[in-house]
Amino acid sequence: QVQLVESGGGAVESGDSLRLACVVSGRRLSAYSMAWFRQTPEQEREFIAGISRNGVNIIYEDSAKGRFAISRDDDKNTAYLHMNMLKPEDTAIYRCAARDSPYVDKRPILYDAWGQGTQVTVSS
Repeated sequence: QVQLVESGGGAVESGDSLRLACVVSGRRLSAYSMAWFRQTPEQEREFIAGISRNGVNIIYEDSAKGRFAISRDDDKNTAYLHMNMLKPEDTAIYRCAARDSPYVDKRPILYDAWGQGTQVTVSS
């Protein structure tokens, strides 16, 4: 059974950067397309970024374009979300998700496994 564990969240100030990591165990990361979502009490699982199984196709939500970058290191079984120029509205629990498919997608229902999440808090 595949497991995903996120790390790298924290409390930062507006304009700061963070790098989130998602370690996959139980199966090779190379089997999955990966995505990052975030959730708040007001919004359930907003898509942020996704990367296809072969790493070629990458998509971002508009709020993340130009500030966030998703990447993957299959040798380390780890996916990353690099976040720059953080804003207070980026405050959320960030969760990674794995889809057993060559294709990345924005719809959370298509993902097969989820991590518990890591909290990001951005103060102004």
